[in-house]
Amino acid sequence: MEEQAVVLYSAPAIGHLTPMVELGKLLLTRQTSLSIHVLLPSQAYEGGSVSSYIATVSAAHPSITFHHLPPTSLPPDYSTTSPHLETLALELLRLNNPNVHRALVSISETHRIRALVIDFFCTNALSVARGLGIPCYYFFSSSGGGLTLFLGLPFLHRTTTRSLKDLATDTVLRFPGAPPLLPSDRAELLQDRNDRAYELLLESATNMLMASGIIVNTLEKLEEEAVKAIRNGKCVPHGPTPPLYCIGPLVSSGDGGKAGSGDGPGNDKPECLTWLDSQPRGSVVFLSFGSLGVFSAEQLKEIATGLERSGHRFLWVVRSPATGKGHKAVSTAEPDLGALLPEGFLERTAGRGIVVKSWAPQVAVLNHGATGGFVTHCGWNSVLEAVCAGVPMIAWPLYAEQRQNRVFMVEAMRVALPMEEAAGEERSVSATEVERRVRGLMGPEGEAIRERMQHLKQEAQAALNPGGSAQVALAELVQSWNIA
Repeated sequence: MEEQAVVLYSAPAIGHLTPMVELGKLLLTRQTSLSIHVLLPSQAYEGGSVSSYIATVSAAHPSITFHHLPPTSLPPDYSTTSPHLETLALELLRLNNPNVHRALVSISETHRIRALVIDFFCTNALSVARGLGIPCYYFFSSSGGGLTLFLGLPFLHRTTTRSLKDLATDTVLRFPGAPPLLPSDRAELLQDRNDRAYELLLESATNMLMASGIIVNTLEKLEEEAVKAIRNGKCVPHGPTPPLYCIGPLVSSGDGGKAGSGDGPGNDKPECLTWLDSQPRGSVVFLSFGSLGVFSAEQLKEIATGLERSGHRFLWVVRSPATGKGHKAVSTAEPDLGALLPEGFLERTAGRGIVVKSWAPQVAVLNHGATGGFVTHCGWNSVLEAVCAGVPMIAWPLYAEQRQNRVFMVEAMRVALPMEEAAGEERSVSATEVERRVRGLMGPEGEAIRERMQHLKQEAQAALNPGGSAQVALAELVQSWNIA
């Protein structure tokens, strides 16, 4: 009998790859006879190493096979005025269709491909799947709230003529299933409708409506209004919405953690976990900003001063500072804590605080009993990890769609307090604000969020248990593929 396969086509960045692989693992728990094939394109820019992650997953899960697609290159005369690194990634993924076609044909020689699941960055593969008669599903690795906005993008584009960046800063944007947003809350790539990145994402959102289904990594109980709006067709007013499958929360299981934030090299217990063992229950604030989040040297000093003044225990992951503008970079240099932090800070906070260079085992830290709060960049993988651990958050977005995630987390999900930034391009945060928010979260102000997070932790576990919402959605998804 012909072996049956599902092919997952991921964007190359670790933040996209991790949840896609977790989806593959989840499918294998439902259908052990399946083989999972992950198509991995080459990276357009340095987005963190994925090789050690892939090696670990491959060793632990022999039914998951990774296919490295050949590099693509842009035409010699290519030029763009788009300032975003992601534009280059999206352009290269558009040129990848011949490689995707070859890979699917090759896999088809020994397997019956039941579905192609594509990252929303890989939209052009929809036409390849159609040409080969393979059902194509979108995997949306961000929030359900983000999905409501993404689905509504084609309608918004048709009914407006101005870019978000040109709207008055206090303009209130309203979308079905989402709390009110300001223009600056929307993702950076969507701010300018004349930007190439905007065009490519508009194309992806339009293509999404032609998919056989949309898989989203969220927990229904976490985003009830967003899920209801999508299912009721309110996000796509003039056409059908593909079936929605909420199969989350999918978080890294630790057999291949996220670069810069997940489980690291070696089997020795990290020093920070040993330190947490000696701290009182729920007393430590954990600060970590993802595999690409960086701050200026000045901002690092403000964070340090705010933490010191707060009087609370802390575990802070510090990476080498950004050299240019923005909060997104791959940093390989080890930070010089003595030069970066205020003079005497490490000595004065010794015992109640620990600063970790570059990396900490995020899932393990969040699930440690001593951890009582999490200052996060609002990356969706990190949000879900905190929900599964029941840890309340302070939302400090840095790049991509994280600013809209902050609105969802604070207003809709009620899982975080917002870090308030100063006006201006740098969006700096003062030591006073860091102190205020840390005290607020760890004190009476954070009580309602703490209670909600404990409730959501139980809901997350229930969703993943037999008969839970994620398992029901997964069963419906697999059933739609007619797998014997």
